[in-house]
Amino acid sequence: MKRMELRRCKEFSRAKWRRRRRRRWTGDSGDRGSRSVRTKVKKLQRLIPGAKGLKPDWLFLRTADYILQLRLQVNILQALSKIYGPSH
Repeated sequence: MKRMELRRCKEFSRAKWRRRRRRRWTGDSGDRGSRSVRTKVKKLQRLIPGAKGLKPDWLFLRTADYILQLRLQVNILQALSKIYGPSH
């Protein structure tokens, strides 16, 4: 009985180790991960007006400001559509 439990425990730990090893090699780690972040930062720089060449910390601040500006525009357009809606 104890032998069987010991064998199950060993098999379980082997399987767990295999899963960990597999995750480590298939995930975004090391250089590949930082390359992915750089690519995303460059895409964001292209999306945000006036953000080309900004460092990431300033880019995120500019992005937050741009999002607020877009929200304000949406609110203004919604208000205008209520005023000049379908009745006019």
